Amino acid sequence: MSARILVIDDEESIRFTFERFLTTDGHNVATAESCREALARINETSFDVVFADIILGDGTGIDILREIRARGLSCPVIMITGDPGVETAAESIRLGAFDYIPKPVNQESLLHTTRTALKYKALNEEKERFRTNLEAIFRSVTDAIITVDKEAVVLELNEAAMTMCGYSRDDIGKAFSSLPEICSGRCAEILGEAIKSGEPVEVDRIECRPANRAIRVISVRTYPLLGPMGVLSGVVMVLRDDTHVADLETELKEHRQFHRIVGRSEPMQKVYALIKALARVQTTVLITGESGTGKELVAEALHRAGERGHKPLVKVNCSALPESLLESELFGHVKGAFTGAIRDNVGRFHRADGGTIFFDEIGDISPIIQLKLLRVLEEREFERVGSSTPIKVDVRLIAATNRNLMEKVSRGELREDLYYRLKVVEVRVPPLRDRRQDIPLLVDHFRNGFNIKFKKTIEAISSDVLKAFLKYPWPGNVRELEHTMEHAFVLCSQNIITFDHLPPDFMSAPGIERRSPDEIQDTDSHAILEALDKTAWNKARAARLLGMDRVTLYRKMKRYNLTKDTP
Repeated sequence: MSARILVIDDEESIRFTFERFLTTDGHNVATAESCREALARINETSFDVVFADIILGDGTGIDILREIRARGLSCPVIMITGDPGVETAAESIRLGAFDYIPKPVNQESLLHTTRTALKYKALNEEKERFRTNLEAIFRSVTDAIITVDKEAVVLELNEAAMTMCGYSRDDIGKAFSSLPEICSGRCAEILGEAIKSGEPVEVDRIECRPANRAIRVISVRTYPLLGPMGVLSGVVMVLRDDTHVADLETELKEHRQFHRIVGRSEPMQKVYALIKALARVQTTVLITGESGTGKELVAEALHRAGERGHKPLVKVNCSALPESLLESELFGHVKGAFTGAIRDNVGRFHRADGGTIFFDEIGDISPIIQLKLLRVLEEREFERVGSSTPIKVDVRLIAATNRNLMEKVSRGELREDLYYRLKVVEVRVPPLRDRRQDIPLLVDHFRNGFNIKFKKTIEAISSDVLKAFLKYPWPGNVRELEHTMEHAFVLCSQNIITFDHLPPDFMSAPGIERRSPDEIQDTDSHAILEALDKTAWNKARAARLLGMDRVTLYRKMKRYNLTKDTP
């Protein structure tokens, strides 16, 4: 190993001897006879090893040692002494000299000491590189890293821990339990569990509340620190900020469900976007769509998402109220206005003041009600039946219909001016057949609700039933799907809904066919083998993948004689 070596001694013969022995061993040797000359050499060149005589004409080798250490140089310093028993030799070792070598110098001893010093320097430099790299990693990792000893005293923490948790370098050396509890003590509990068990601990999604900052969602991972004999010496805790992930999941959930509306298909995303755009304006909205598509849910979402959400939402089913009662129900009446009017009555428009009134099946109202409704929309006032006193109201009107209102206008059944006042903005709710990808989501939604309602634990519908659901046109839309699921829940006494539990009307629909036993066996056995292969023959996981319990899976495997050797 060739090295750059500096020899400092005021005796020329010593310098010559050192230079000859070291040069013969392949090293590059420079010499100096004084402290001043030595420091000048050190300023010019980076040396791997320095030999320095303890006693020099203008100072001591210890002065050289102190200067090298003050500059942070890594080269080992070996003292040259004529009397190895003198106190200065021992002092030099205490101050950081690598070794000392006595005069007269022995070639073998010199070379051995030099090689040992060079190995020591190489090892120290490797350790320093490792430490520097580790510190760089420690600083650059965005996760918070905190290490503690087996008494849960903080040993080290990185900048991310200071940023995320509000800790500081002053917290090093303190018990972790004494630090501010930004997570209600959960991290201290997790650390205690990790120290007690000596095993890794993983905890997802705990709330972190740093002082004067927004709530964060943190996932915690701990790993044991083991000593040379495998004995636990501490724990490293890694905190990952999952707030962004949690927010994305919340956003995804909102895209799958908006208020009480369920659906993640593109047509439903357009409906959600339109509802959000209309929520904070007072524009009259016409909701159109087939029966059972969820128009009333859209009206509720429009109301709840806007500024009127804390005010009343009053609903009017125009087709359910007879003509003779509709006017009184809408506008109210005074005592004696008609036979049976024994007291004043507040109408629905009045009850909706400040909020929203929702007209379902708006196309069924009579011409006289159409005229009165037009006045309310234009002037924001009305009179109760039997009274001429106008009443002012602040009401947002939302209407819905499953009919073609333009056809009713052309037939003279609906006033054209009212039609255009109602249809300022139209929200069209798509039929279920146009958003079939929402069917599995809706099935799970209804399954969860009916499990609670009927106190059952039905886990899924069979794959055959799901295929039939995806193929069926659903003329009754979401309402029909809900009723079909409810019928199945009433009849089902196992954990999987099959064709046996579906309504006769559904089963007799065109295109809905039950497979033969041979087809069922072929398909079932193929699906079971595929699930078992995917899960490395973990039967519990395969059962969950197939939507059945393990008992059912074992029974089917036995019935179809399925083993790992089955081709």
